[in-house]
Amino acid sequence: MDEITWREGDRDHRARWRSESGAPPPRRIVVADDETRADDAYRLASEGTALLWRGDFQNARQLLKAMARRIDRPPRRRRNKPEPERPQAFHLYRQARAQRARTLGMLLIPFDPGHVIPLRRAPNVQDACTEAYGPDDQSYITSLRELLGLIGAHEWREKGVPIPALGGDHIHPHYGVFSPIRGEYVDLVSEAPLPPTKTAFDIGTGTGVLAAVLARRGIEHVVATDQDPRALACAQENVERLGVNVEVVQADLFPDGRAGLAVCNPPWVPAKPSTPLEHAVYDPGSRMLRGFLSGLADHLEPGGEGWLILSDLAEHLGLRTRDELLEMIASSGLRVAGRLDTAPRHPRAADADDPLHAARAAETTSLWRLTAG
Repeated sequence: MDEITWREGDRDHRARWRSESGAPPPRRIVVADDETRADDAYRLASEGTALLWRGDFQNARQLLKAMARRIDRPPRRRRNKPEPERPQAFHLYRQARAQRARTLGMLLIPFDPGHVIPLRRAPNVQDACTEAYGPDDQSYITSLRELLGLIGAHEWREKGVPIPALGGDHIHPHYGVFSPIRGEYVDLVSEAPLPPTKTAFDIGTGTGVLAAVLARRGIEHVVATDQDPRALACAQENVERLGVNVEVVQADLFPDGRAGLAVCNPPWVPAKPSTPLEHAVYDPGSRMLRGFLSGLADHLEPGGEGWLILSDLAEHLGLRTRDELLEMIASSGLRVAGRLDTAPRHPRAADADDPLHAARAAETTSLWRLTAG
């Protein structure tokens, strides 16, 4: 594990650095406290200097919010400056988000052994940190922004996400596993006509939500696969809580054998993730999409179907064309038997101030019914 060093008082200090997002340890660190002004903190963080917090924990949260407000101020638009075209607008958006994350990640929080924060009015975050990091009997330092993400993930895991397609039963996402808060793709799987089969595969199961929906719809044996240990543990916990007959298996895409139905909801955007936690959103080179399509025919029973759940957001961003998708399907020996479409219901689709509003407003999520051609 990486270490960071800083000078405090008249002594040099050293501590372990933790970052689930893969952020490198900051090279320059100054000590900050309740007297630190938001303008000064923002300037230092923008220049690459981290601030190790020694004041009240709740004041640190307020400082982080103040820094975020400074980052999020709308930039002054130059007259007659043309709007960036796709996909340049998407790449500029990602660059801005990455810079925002780096700047806000410069406010650091110390931890004593056992995930204990040695600051005034600090919350008990031992459960949240243990779920993400595992047990730890040593001191370390991490960013406040990451810590707040851990706390939020822990709260989602505790209360769960209600799923209408499961009769309102809850799915409990673990830290680092994509949460099914966008329910339109789940509804598609709950509504599509089932082929006559007793066995189904859920490829890249994540929380296990689609596997659970298929089991609740009456498929006798559902096999849910994933590579990520967190996703496997999460899916196993969810299917056991729901009492559905789902076998959770570690596999890169397909398990052994064939099924009458294979379902896959791959990451929708063919771009490189900038952090480990973005792998559920970005699929470099459409690896998972291509892998599912190329292996589907060999894992379907005669007359079986593959359900590909995919948003066309990448098409509206200029990152993939519809013709390219159809060529992937055809070159894999598959044909399209049907398609179900739905419009997104997430708030960003209606946010005119979002830099990607035009693409999000035009987005359609589809369930492609594929058969061996």
